[in-house]
Amino acid sequence: MQRIDNYYSSTVNDPGEYPQLNDEISCDIAIVGGGLTGVASAVELSELGYSVVLLEANRIGWGATGRNGGQVTGSLSGDSAMLKQLEQRDGFDAAKFIWDLRWRGQDIIKQRIAKYQIECDLIHGHLHTAWSKKAIPELQQTLKDAQTWGFDGHLEWLEPEALHGILNTPLYHGGLYNKRNFHVHSLNLCIGEARAAASIGCRIFEQTAVTKLDTSNSPVLVTEHGRVNAKTVVLAGNAYHRLCQPQLKGLLVPAILANMTTEPLTDEQVSDLNPQRLAVYDSRLVLDYYRITTDNRLMFGGGTNYSGRDVDNVRSSLRPALEATFPSLTGINIDFAWTCTAGIVPNRIPLLGRAQKNVYYSQGYSGHGIASSHILAEILAQALHGELSRFDTFSQFKHRKVPFGQQLGNPLMAIGMAYYQLKERLTDY
Repeated sequence: MQRIDNYYSSTVNDPGEYPQLNDEISCDIAIVGGGLTGVASAVELSELGYSVVLLEANRIGWGATGRNGGQVTGSLSGDSAMLKQLEQRDGFDAAKFIWDLRWRGQDIIKQRIAKYQIECDLIHGHLHTAWSKKAIPELQQTLKDAQTWGFDGHLEWLEPEALHGILNTPLYHGGLYNKRNFHVHSLNLCIGEARAAASIGCRIFEQTAVTKLDTSNSPVLVTEHGRVNAKTVVLAGNAYHRLCQPQLKGLLVPAILANMTTEPLTDEQVSDLNPQRLAVYDSRLVLDYYRITTDNRLMFGGGTNYSGRDVDNVRSSLRPALEATFPSLTGINIDFAWTCTAGIVPNRIPLLGRAQKNVYYSQGYSGHGIASSHILAEILAQALHGELSRFDTFSQFKHRKVPFGQQLGNPLMAIGMAYYQLKERLTDY
């Protein structure tokens, strides 16, 4: 199976190919899933000296990893819910724990890119824009919090005039400019990290779906043509796997993300619209997000579909929002359009824990997967190496399972999101 046709797969530096598993092998740690969670975990664990095997059902980066918006931000999914739960723990410095996590993903990714010389079009600069005036206080509070924790040199509040001076759009009432955040070619990042893991001993297999996980003794992963005997298993398939369902069923529901890229813009158009090539997303619950790629295309995503049904026509669905954002691009050709499936957690706190004895999982990043996958991969690898403090903190977060799993979860999520979107529209000013 080839990667889904989209901008990323069409501009990949090196597609990279790994064999199918056709044998019985053994390892210390077997990882299921070849997206960013899986490959980041593989790098972490291989660097610690473990014998690692990674199994991917399709191709490395096949899922949301190779089809997302490419933005790496310090916004941590579920941070307010985390804070609320952590503050109930006697003596726990919740604010410090969360703020340390907020920026850890950027550090890991930049260090890894430098160490393994991964070419993935990294460009710094991000705007979190205020869609309405009511969003301004929350964004300005984020700036105050950042200043409290020593990050003030990286963030700046922009009034509408200043914002529109660097982003030529009629929208927004101001925004938070972040110099530390960045955007990347996420598929090239994933493939580069897989190559890094392989270079330090990780054995990677593609086209190798796991059909059974046997944990009656030491874990055994059964595939169509092979078996992996492991001491420990890491489930890193996010919304794409169905293993350990009695334990994991209902913890997340899949949502469909839509994205597209225009034909290449001229240098003059880029200089007029977004000369700093900033990544941007707005303050709405169901937001738009976009950026300028290194080859001058506008990548534009939004309209997350919580029903679980695919988007029939991405171009016609997203074009009105694109043209409202940049009226000068009205009628522009769309060269690539695609969807992917993201794992959404009702309280937005990423899921990290132990499903069974010697079986661990990391999933459910609710749209913040590039940074969050690397943060949780580091925490998980440290836990398997004996440092359990951050892992134990995450595994103790309380989550409510959606009744009847995906069958009822998606309709409930869709109804809830529709309610909050309507409320948002009625109170915007």
